[in-house]
Amino acid sequence: MSATLEKPLPAPGTDEVLGEPILGPRALTGDWKRFWYLTFNIAKTDWKLRFYGSALGVIWQLMRPLMLFGVLYVVFTKIAKIGVGQGPSAAFDGSQLLSAIVLFTFFGEVTGGAVRCVVDHEATVRKIQFPRLVIPMSVVLFCMFNLGLNLIVVMIFATAEGVRPMMTWVELPLVVGFLSVFAAGLAMLLSAAFVYFRDLQPLWEVVSQILFYASPVIIPIKKVMDSLHPGSVLMHIYAASPLTVTFQQFRHAVLTHAAYSASYVNGGAAWLAVPIGIVVVTFVLGFYVFNRVAPHVAEIL
Repeated sequence: MSATLEKPLPAPGTDEVLGEPILGPRALTGDWKRFWYLTFNIAKTDWKLRFYGSALGVIWQLMRPLMLFGVLYVVFTKIAKIGVGQGPSAAFDGSQLLSAIVLFTFFGEVTGGAVRCVVDHEATVRKIQFPRLVIPMSVVLFCMFNLGLNLIVVMIFATAEGVRPMMTWVELPLVVGFLSVFAAGLAMLLSAAFVYFRDLQPLWEVVSQILFYASPVIIPIKKVMDSLHPGSVLMHIYAASPLTVTFQQFRHAVLTHAAYSASYVNGGAAWLAVPIGIVVVTFVLGFYVFNRVAPHVAEIL
């Protein structure tokens, strides 16, 4: 008889397990290096594929906000006369309008692209074991590539208008980061919810349009403040939007100090706790929902 005996199977009802437990698909794993590697490479691949076979390539990414800017600028300044003659706080100072369009385009691309992202990767989700959060985060990173290109155009345009370097430019990463965290939270929430509710895509398209016109992109913030009155409940609600905070602080910190800052629009620096809280809650809620849905995505799809 061999001196080496195989270990007998555990008796029924005992707590002994056979080897390491097999972990199911999750939103995150402990391997952060792998997580960021996958996120970056998916975003980079999508970036290359988006412009594959296109004669103009990435130029199209720059043309989209510029064409929208051109249409809005002509229609609202030459025809409707909105924002004309109201000084540097008016939305239709060229660089201020273009910056708001570029920032909202980033927000719209992240949230709109994230709605279907998990469902569109159904084959990958069913066959490969990987942290599911990679999918919506790759959408965010992909859109940040686009945002980086578009911000270069904004700065060139602003320089041509006479904008010069200011110390407050150091706030630019904070402003972009603030918007990115808000968009990422919504991306997780929307991508998880779409797995169950397929009507979410057309619904979000409508909501996105509402947010565009309800934010200080086209309508100057001065007109909004004159209509809603500083300190009123409606003004606090409007100013509490993370989009309002992002657009106004970008204009104030990067383009001109004559533009109202986010703290001024909110009625004081203390009121900034409200939009910051909204961003934090949105991100935490988005991660919580996505983390709960991630293990069951393959079954639902």
